[in-house]
Amino acid sequence: MSIEVRGITKKYGSQVALNNISFSVKKGEIVGFLGPNGAGKSTLMKILTTYLSSDSGSAWVGGNDIVQNSDKVQFITGYLPEHNPLYLDMYIREYLSFNASVYKVKKSRVEEVIQLTGLTPESHKKIGQLSKGYRQRVGLANALLHNPEVLILDEPTTGLDPNQLVEIRQLIKNIGKDKTVFLSTHIMQEVEAICDRVIIINKGNIVADAKLSDLKDSSKQIVEVEFDLRIEEQFLQGLPNLVSYENTFDFIWELTFDTQKDMRPAIFDLAHDNGLKILQLNHKNKNLETIFRELTKSEIV
Repeated sequence: MSIEVRGITKKYGSQVALNNISFSVKKGEIVGFLGPNGAGKSTLMKILTTYLSSDSGSAWVGGNDIVQNSDKVQFITGYLPEHNPLYLDMYIREYLSFNASVYKVKKSRVEEVIQLTGLTPESHKKIGQLSKGYRQRVGLANALLHNPEVLILDEPTTGLDPNQLVEIRQLIKNIGKDKTVFLSTHIMQEVEAICDRVIIINKGNIVADAKLSDLKDSSKQIVEVEFDLRIEEQFLQGLPNLVSYENTFDFIWELTFDTQKDMRPAIFDLAHDNGLKILQLNHKNKNLETIFRELTKSEIV
């Protein structure tokens, strides 16, 4: 396992930030770590990168104990914190060259990460002259400098415009082909675009840990249908594979089926056979944002 967490607990006074959480991440996985503000995401990331100690429990990164082998953990981990600390008076190459000397990597690696993160057009500038999006790129370039086995990214796309988002998402996907990527974000589309798996934390507890496809439960099918007249519940009960139904508004019903087969033709036939007209008929499967809100009691992202 690239990351192994067993029974980690962390408190700030009487507040429990992490409550005996456990999970593991395999090499090559891109895992999204989601949760509302204050759920414990950044706390765990700081523990895994040895910037913070836990009150109890154990964790390993790349097979190295985060307490007993903290130097090794830091060497094999690339970390982009939520609040990206940069020296604003330094030029991009100057800053990256300084960190390259700390990691004792070749200076040629500086040019590689500049190109890799799309910094080339701005590479002649001081960091203080960069937009927030490009400052994020500098932080990501710095995290990649020493070619780490594990990347831990806390809100890596903060401040990026839509075009930059696409580029950085693709970069993270490419990195994940031979590295482990563990990232937190509030952007659900980002998770759906790049992550293999999702861990959701709420109030210090893990409330979901599953592959993205499993979490969205592709076997369940939700169809929204609007009839031209009011109907009784009994009218719907003859539909095959129907597991639940709800009259959401006026003549509109939300039907849930336990099948991957498209059930819209069956609904259409039922309406036709009973002299009803269908005004709208749409798939309405839950997206990740809906699932997130349900699991975190509808707290704001």
